[in-house]
Amino acid sequence: MSKINKAQRGVFVAGERVQLTGPKGRLNTITLVKGATFGTHRGDIKHDDIIGQPDGSVIQNGTGVEYLALRPLLTDFVLSMPRGAAIVYPKDAASIVTMGDIFPGAKVIEAGVGSGALSMYLLRAVGETGELTSFERRSEFADIAKANVATQFGKEPENWRVLIGSLEVELAKHIEKASIDRVVLDMLAPWECIDSVSEVLIPGGVLVCYVATVTQLSRVAEEIRSTGNYAEPEAFESLVRGWHLQGLAVRPEHRMGGHTGFLLTARRLAPGAVLPSFSRRAKPEFEDEDLVIWNPDHLGERGVSEKKLRKSLRSAQRAAEAKLDTPDENDE
Repeated sequence: MSKINKAQRGVFVAGERVQLTGPKGRLNTITLVKGATFGTHRGDIKHDDIIGQPDGSVIQNGTGVEYLALRPLLTDFVLSMPRGAAIVYPKDAASIVTMGDIFPGAKVIEAGVGSGALSMYLLRAVGETGELTSFERRSEFADIAKANVATQFGKEPENWRVLIGSLEVELAKHIEKASIDRVVLDMLAPWECIDSVSEVLIPGGVLVCYVATVTQLSRVAEEIRSTGNYAEPEAFESLVRGWHLQGLAVRPEHRMGGHTGFLLTARRLAPGAVLPSFSRRAKPEFEDEDLVIWNPDHLGERGVSEKKLRKSLRSAQRAAEAKLDTPDENDE
């Protein structure tokens, strides 16, 4: 059995999630169950009318209203799945996979796992021959992430480990030195983990940090430089702007995917290597008082209520159980 289910192909089967696009572009995602119906104010859609149809079919409800039925893309699932922590949005996940050079067969460390959004993109990128180890401080976040990943892939991938605890404490206990190709840090204070990460990254390996604020970006960049273990870090952000396409009325959309976070990448130097003094402007000095704003208490970590966590976990686990309990008819 493969470590990650192959992409679903063929006709729709019971147990699959299907995205229905109805009048005015309204989207609904349902899990197919034999004999069930999906009720709308325009009439009911019979699940049996969808089961057995090919992907991309047009389905009519009881009153003749048409709906486009498609298998949800990973991006569709990520944006609609239950959440504990905030997710890494698809535009940033794409940049992490590309600029972090996540390749099939790579051994990757991720911290933290959040709701599992980035984990799914990383698992797809490393493929069946790669390995992903995710560290998460909060067990309830890890449980939601596991359920979301199981829902998407049909099971928990065998090449994915989720370890509970702080990365800087747990990393050396579970990971051998110089054995990891890529490290992705999506956390409040990644500078606290740079020394630990340096121990496990192979020479030439890539460190990727995803942070929300300018002060976090500055702090982690200076910490990376101070270790002397990395080439000069590079930072950027990704902005996505959709376009309205209607005849000759072609223009940018009024809303766009603006700033969500900064991405910083750095390459691990070989042990004992000293980075040449490439020409660059000397950084200005800063005082101890300036460091106060780098304290995690000032970085605006957004809390999640216990009620929301319990609700998200129940929703994620129900979706995972429905997927896990349904046999894949395409394999018969």
